[in-house]
Amino acid sequence: MPLLEIRNLTKVFALGESIFGGGAKGHVRAVDDVSLDIHAGETLGLVGESGSGKSTLGRLVLRLIEPTSGSVRFGGRDLLAVNSRDMRKLRRDMQIIFQDPFGSLDPRMRVEKVIAEPLLIHERMSATARRARAAELLRAVGLDQSALQRYPHEFSGGQRQRIGIARALALKPKFIVADEPVSALDVSVGAQIVNLLAQLQREFGLTYLFISHSMPVVRYLATRIAVMYRGKIVEVGDTAQMTETPQHPYTRSLLEATPEIVA
Repeated sequence: MPLLEIRNLTKVFALGESIFGGGAKGHVRAVDDVSLDIHAGETLGLVGESGSGKSTLGRLVLRLIEPTSGSVRFGGRDLLAVNSRDMRKLRRDMQIIFQDPFGSLDPRMRVEKVIAEPLLIHERMSATARRARAAELLRAVGLDQSALQRYPHEFSGGQRQRIGIARALALKPKFIVADEPVSALDVSVGAQIVNLLAQLQREFGLTYLFISHSMPVVRYLATRIAVMYRGKIVEVGDTAQMTETPQHPYTRSLLEATPEIVA
């Protein structure tokens, strides 16, 4: 059984109200009847251009936004049927790494508090135990524990993304949505983050939905690739198959659009 089962997932957004008071101007199907399986231990790369619906799909999977229709099952449980209390428990196993490594970190919090915040919410741990766990997580992502008492603005973009990854790992999740985690970084730093994610996956047995607009980045990390275009999945398959013999013209255009990642 897949760890995550997405069936006929759809999200429709209203385009806004008419200035003449006639109601919404129209609707856009940001995610349009998407069905996907993600298996434990794999990385499914979700690739498509900006506006294709990738990030919306990632947030729907975690119920950060509510779908218009469809279903999402995680470990056999219907996420759309559980109440808020049960969903809070399930969030321990489902985390997200955001695109912007600065905007996603509270600038008023020291790094220790940033990383330990999920532990404060979900775990009964002493302050000493939370600090020790935060230091352990920093080491896991390649940072020294001296970073604990510093603020996010004191770090480079790549270091901030490592802090965001450490926070996502705090509750020992099974599944992580990585939403464009290297798009705000330069190529060499992005390659280091991709390598780190691969290392952490081996070390902790993680499952990823890795979202990116760059086919070469996805090709490097993913077990399988799903291509999204205008809210729909137009092609999905094993990484080798998708990159060597792509069937859809849009997949071919993505392969030709960006240079290789240097990792």
